[in-house]
Amino acid sequence: MMQFPPITYGLRSLIYAVIFAGLFLFAPCKNSNSQELPRQRIGLNADWRFMRYDANPDSLAYDTRLEITEHNDNVVADTKPTEAIATNASDDVLKKWILPTANDFISDPAKKHQRPPGDPGRGFPFVQYDFNDQAWESVDLPHDWAISGPFYTEANPVIGGGMGRLPVHGVAWYRKKLDIPVTDKGKSMYLDVDGAMSYAMVWLNGHLVGGWPYGYNSFRLDLTPYLNPGGENQLAIRLDNPPHSSRWYPGGGIYRNVWLTKVNPVHVGQWGTFITTEAVSTSSATLNLSLQIENKSISDQQVESVTEVYVLNSLSNRAENSVGTFPRSTITAPKGEKVIIEQSLFLKNPKLWGPPPTQRPNLYVAITRLYSGGKLIDEYETRFGIRSLDFHPIKGLLVNGKPVRIQGVNQHHDLGALGAAFNIRAAERQLEMLQELGCNAIRMAHNPPAPELLDLTDRMGFLVIDEIFDSWERKKTPLDFHLIFPDWHEPDIRAFVRRDRNHPSIIAWSFGNEVGEQYTGEEGAAIAKKLHNIVKEEDPSRPTTASMNFAKPDMPFAKAMDIISLNYQGEGIRDAPAYAHLSGIKTSPLYPAFHQQFPDKLIVSSETASTLSTRGTYIFPVFDGLNAPVSDSVGGDPVSLQVSAYELYTAAFGASPDKVFSSQDEHPYVAGEFVWTGWDYLGEPTPYYSARSSYSGIIDLAGFKKDRFYLYQARWRPDHKMAHILPHWTWPERVGKITPVHVFSAADEAELFLNDKSLGRKKRGRYEYRFRWDDVVYHPGELRVVTYKNGQPWAGDTVKTADDAKGMRLIADKSHIIPDGKDLVFLTLQVVDKDGLPVPRADNTVQFELSGSGMIVATDNGNPADMTAFPTTQRKAFNGLALAIVKAKPGATGQITVTATSTGLTTAETTITIQQTDRK
Repeated sequence: MMQFPPITYGLRSLIYAVIFAGLFLFAPCKNSNSQELPRQRIGLNADWRFMRYDANPDSLAYDTRLEITEHNDNVVADTKPTEAIATNASDDVLKKWILPTANDFISDPAKKHQRPPGDPGRGFPFVQYDFNDQAWESVDLPHDWAISGPFYTEANPVIGGGMGRLPVHGVAWYRKKLDIPVTDKGKSMYLDVDGAMSYAMVWLNGHLVGGWPYGYNSFRLDLTPYLNPGGENQLAIRLDNPPHSSRWYPGGGIYRNVWLTKVNPVHVGQWGTFITTEAVSTSSATLNLSLQIENKSISDQQVESVTEVYVLNSLSNRAENSVGTFPRSTITAPKGEKVIIEQSLFLKNPKLWGPPPTQRPNLYVAITRLYSGGKLIDEYETRFGIRSLDFHPIKGLLVNGKPVRIQGVNQHHDLGALGAAFNIRAAERQLEMLQELGCNAIRMAHNPPAPELLDLTDRMGFLVIDEIFDSWERKKTPLDFHLIFPDWHEPDIRAFVRRDRNHPSIIAWSFGNEVGEQYTGEEGAAIAKKLHNIVKEEDPSRPTTASMNFAKPDMPFAKAMDIISLNYQGEGIRDAPAYAHLSGIKTSPLYPAFHQQFPDKLIVSSETASTLSTRGTYIFPVFDGLNAPVSDSVGGDPVSLQVSAYELYTAAFGASPDKVFSSQDEHPYVAGEFVWTGWDYLGEPTPYYSARSSYSGIIDLAGFKKDRFYLYQARWRPDHKMAHILPHWTWPERVGKITPVHVFSAADEAELFLNDKSLGRKKRGRYEYRFRWDDVVYHPGELRVVTYKNGQPWAGDTVKTADDAKGMRLIADKSHIIPDGKDLVFLTLQVVDKDGLPVPRADNTVQFELSGSGMIVATDNGNPADMTAFPTTQRKAFNGLALAIVKAKPGATGQITVTATSTGLTTAETTITIQQTDRK
C-alpha cells in the first residue's frame, strides 16, 4: 500500500466571500489605506487600456522563434515547419532579462540567471508614462481578447478548430497607471499576476521588470526598484500568443486576476507557508508549519513569529476564538536573505476535511503575525484543511481512513461563452452541476487552474489532481511548451506546487499528460524522474503521476511516478470489433497488466470514455452494440456537424461509458475514473474540426445536460431515484419507423409503455448499465417508463410528442444578483408548444433584451457548429434551448428585467433582484 503522511492543505490568503461580493478584489489602488495595515493585497483589475495589433507587431520578443505560415489543424507534433521564417532580431530578444524572474524557483545557485546590463525596450513608446493610449480599448480584468470573436469560418484559417476558431493569436499590450502614495516609500511592492496568456513581459516607468512565458502559471515581480511613490507610475505589459501553440482554446490576454501586494521589507515570502499534518484522527492531529520569512531590508532583523489557528465557517468567515497557537519563535533574519522556521502544534478534536456526501469539507485558517521591536510588521493568512490520504492498491483512495471512489471528470480552463477570463460564479455553476451529477473529483486538464477555482474545490469538497504540463521536450504543436521546457520546467513546477500545496482538495500532482517521452524509453523515463523529484522536493506529502496513453507496464516510463494514471488504456483502445478498421494505437485492457507489474501502486483512469455527442441530436439507424467510433455514416452528420446523443459513439481511441463501467467493475482495485470531459470546451472539436468546440462533455458548452448526464448520475448516485428516457418523442417524419428507446436509471428493472401499451419489462444484467428497447416503432403520443429496484417501485419518466412551437420560458439559475460587475445570472430559454411542452428540435431565432442596470454579457446554445459570436444578443435556439448570461452594473440597485422575443412565439420575461450581498 502506498501511504503518504496525513496532510493538510489550505487556500491561499484570499477570502472567498469577499471575492464573491466584489468588495476587495476589484478595489482600485488609489482607494487603499496602505498606512493602516502591514500587508495590503489590492486588486488591479479595473481601468486598463488594451491594444492588439491587427498586423505587423513590434519587434520586441521573448525569444527568436519560427513563424508558421501553414494554417490548418494538421500542423501537429510530427510536422516539420518547413514553411517558416525566423522572426525578431537579436537586439529585441529579451529572454536574458526575463529569465531572472525564475530565480526563486531554481534550487541550484549555479543555475540561477544574472540579469545583463541595459534596459531593453526603454525607448519604446508604449512603456512611457506620457504615451497617449486614449484610443486604446478600455477593459477590466480578467480579460480574454479572443472570446468576442469573430469565429474564423473559412477553410485553413489562421486559427483552426483545434484552438477554437477564435482570434487568440497575436501580440497585445495592456497599460495601467498606478497611484502609489508617498507614504508607501520604504515598502516592498510586488505585482502578482494569476495568469497571462502568454510570454508576458512587464515594464514599469519604462524599465523592464521581468516576465513569465508560460501562460497558465501565476508569477510575481518586484516593482520596488522602479516605483516612484508620490509620483507618476506607468505599468505596461506585453503579451505574445502564438498560433499553433495549443491543442485546445487557450484564450488570450490577462485572463486572471492581478494584484498589487504591499508589505514591509521584512515579511512572509511569496507562498511562504506550508502546513502539513500527522497522526490525523477525529480526536487529534499534529499540525506542522513551514514558514519562510524574507528580509529585503538593508540590515539584519530580529523577528518574532506568532501563528494562530481558527475554524472557518460555511461562509468562509473565521471563528472569533482560536483553537490553537503554534509556539512563538524569534529568529534573526539576515539582510537580503530568506529564513525558514519549522513549528508544530497538537490540535484536539479537529474538524476533518473530506468529500461529500459522506464527509464534510471543513476548513481552517492560520494567521501568521511577524513582529520586530514589538511592532506588527506583517500578517499573513493560510487556509487549509485537516485530513489523511492513503493510496491503497486494492482498496483505492482512503480519505480519513474511509474509502472514497473517484468519480471524476476532466475540465479544461475555459468557461464557455465567457472564454478563458476567469469568473468565480461561472466556475461555481460548473461545479454545482457536477456535484448534482455525483462527481466528486476534478482533474485540471492540462494546466494549473485559477487559484479561486481551487478555493471553490476546497469549499465544496472536490478531490483534485492538479496538473501542469501537456508537453515536455517533444512537441505536440509546433509552438507549444516544448520551446521553453529547457529553461522553465523547474521554475514552472516549483511555482505551481508552492502556490497550490495548501489546498486540501488536491490529492496528487500530475507533471505530464500523454507526453511524447512515453515513446523514448529510458531517455523519457529519466525526464519523468527528474520532474517527479522536483515535485517531491516542494511537497513530499502528496503522490506524483503523469498520464499514460501509450507507455506499457514493462516500459521504464511508469516507474517514475507514485500513482499509475491511465488514459483509455485500462478499458482498451481500438480493441472492440467496431474499431478494427482504424489505424493508431491498439491496446487490450491493461488494468490487469499494470496491477501485476505495480502491485503496490494505486491505479486510476485519468481519462476515460471520450464519448461524443451533441445535446438533443439523434441520428438513425442506431448502432446495436455497446460502442462504436463516430464516423460520417455511423453516429455522425458531416453536414450539420452533429453527433448522435444515444451516447454510444466515441472518438477513435475512446469507449462508451458502458464499456468503461464494465471494465472497472471487472477490476475493482481500480480507484476510479476521470471522464473526458465534464463540460464541453472550446477547441478540439473531434470529430468535426470545422466546428468551434468539443463534443465530449457530459454537459454542453452552454451548461445544458446531455443524455449522458443521467447515465453517469445513475452510476455515481445509485441511491438517487431517477429514470431518464431518450430520445425525445417528437418525430413526425418517423411514423412507423424503428426508433430505439434507451433508459438510464440506477434501477434494476424497467417497463416501457407507449400510449399505455407495455413494450416489455426488462432486467439489467451483470455489466449492463442501460435499458434498451431497440425495436420500438414510432407513433406519436406518450412514452413512459416505470422502474423498480429490489422489486419495489423506484422512479419514472415520461416524454410526450410536442406540437408546433408557440411560446418560450425563461428560467434563471438564481433570483438575485450582486452589483459588483462580476456576479452572473444564467438564464435558460426553452421553446415550448401551446401546452407548455418543450419543443425538442426548435431552432427559432431569439432576441434577448434587458432593462435596468445590467447587461447581457453573452449568449450561447450549446451547438458546437454555431459560429455566431458570443456577445450577440440574438441567438438561434438549438434543439429547443438557448442561454443568456447577465450581470449587474457596479453599485446598481433595483431590478433587472430580461425579455426574450421571437417571431411567431409569445414573449418570455423574467426579473432578477439586485441585492448587495449573496443570500444563497
